[in-house]
Amino acid sequence: VALGGSWYANHPMAAVRQYIDGFNKGDAKAMAATFAVPASILDGMAPHLWQGPTAAQDWYRDVLIEGKQHGASDYFVTLGEPLHNNTTGESAYVVVPATMTFKVQGQQITQAGAVFTVALRKIAEGWRIAAWAWAKGNRA
Repeated sequence: VALGGSWYANHPMAAVRQYIDGFNKGDAKAMAATFAVPASILDGMAPHLWQGPTAAQDWYRDVLIEGKQHGASDYFVTLGEPLHNNTTGESAYVVVPATMTFKVQGQQITQAGAVFTVALRKIAEGWRIAAWAWAKGNRA
């Protein structure tokens, strides 16, 4: 779904998928375009909380730094069907089961059973992510 398309503008889940598509492609600009300003991110990776106008960019920078330290690469997130997808006026709440795969020093790792929780708000351009939280799943 292209940014700015009518489906994207009218469905919070489309913004969530656009963000994950950007993440899977390593496209920080596409990820940032799905975010409201300011925004917040809560993640299992230290320092665990990113806030402000550049939260998305700051988090992704830290992902790449930590990945390099641990020899991790090839991150890819697959989303399931939403467990919650509630819209009230200009606010939305989406909870999606997720699986993340990545490599650590060439070895494939699968983290199944994660949960991606997203709060969104609607602005003139469409739905934007105001905050997200990632609850880690099991590592296989």
